[in-house]
Amino acid sequence: MKDVKQVGRASVALETPLYIRQSATVVGKMEGEGPLASGFDMICDTDKFGEETWEAAESRMQHEAVALALGKAGISAKEIRFVFAGDLLGQNIATSFGLMDYEIPLFGLYGACSTLGEGFVLACMCLAGGFANQVMVVTSSHFAGAEKNFRFPVEYANQRPCSATWTVTGSGAYVLSSDAGNVKITGFTAGKIMDYGVRDAQNMGAAMAPAAMDLIKTHLEDFGRQPSDYDKIVTGDLGSVGQTLLLRLLEEKGFDLNGIHEDCGMRIFDSENQGTQAGGSGCGCSAVTLAAWYLPKLISGEYRRILFVPTGALLSQVSFNEGQNVPGIAHGFVLEHVDTE
Repeated sequence: MKDVKQVGRASVALETPLYIRQSATVVGKMEGEGPLASGFDMICDTDKFGEETWEAAESRMQHEAVALALGKAGISAKEIRFVFAGDLLGQNIATSFGLMDYEIPLFGLYGACSTLGEGFVLACMCLAGGFANQVMVVTSSHFAGAEKNFRFPVEYANQRPCSATWTVTGSGAYVLSSDAGNVKITGFTAGKIMDYGVRDAQNMGAAMAPAAMDLIKTHLEDFGRQPSDYDKIVTGDLGSVGQTLLLRLLEEKGFDLNGIHEDCGMRIFDSENQGTQAGGSGCGCSAVTLAAWYLPKLISGEYRRILFVPTGALLSQVSFNEGQNVPGIAHGFVLEHVDTE
């Protein structure tokens, strides 16, 4: 077992770090027209990726992202002991059909848009416990599939409010290892479900902001750190509405994240010119933005340490139609630069 230390209520410090060995991203046309285009590995000029349905297209994205990550790492699927993966569709069908042919033992996950965080936390537990030397974390989302599943079919052409976020069409795949890699993982914090009574399925930022606040507060208290101990504290997909709420909630708890906090949903699109309202969302949002934007900055040393916090809104067609609230959840992990000298 690797050296680990339980800290505080919900965190683990990895005294022997784990590593991101390689990553890969596959995105759709709109994402490829946004500000992060140069950082993506594959951009498709049609959001169906050669398939007949949106759901099959999402499976194709996962399949291609895994192939690219394995190729960049110079390894085969047989060298991956487990894969931790999930998506936004019912029963994780994008994952099951997308990864089936690789024949890698699979743990299917659902944490809504926080699934990347859940995957990283569980993968780190697996590696640190000595149950594997090399695993993968994979997530995806698709705009059209998510709209059909959680809100309105695209053909309905409903008016989107300013609080709405645009589900990212994309998939990110990561090879995590106990051996040396490009970026090290030095700790993580698991989140809990937070329900602040939000019922608006077009305002995911408001639903997720309390969970992000609680995760960040818990993490800082568990590790005995201040926001200034990080170059950036990054959430997954709160968007502009959620960011405003998050900063206010943290300020009430005594933490000032102004100038330190960033959000993947606000970075992946040019909201004003692309018409994405409050920003991006979906399992794919944090997955592709981490690989395309933040990992290069950690590898170069521009950032020495960041806290990465994917955020998720826990609703379904059933819960929404029955008038239930939209609870949120978030998980976080610490990424640090690897000194090569």
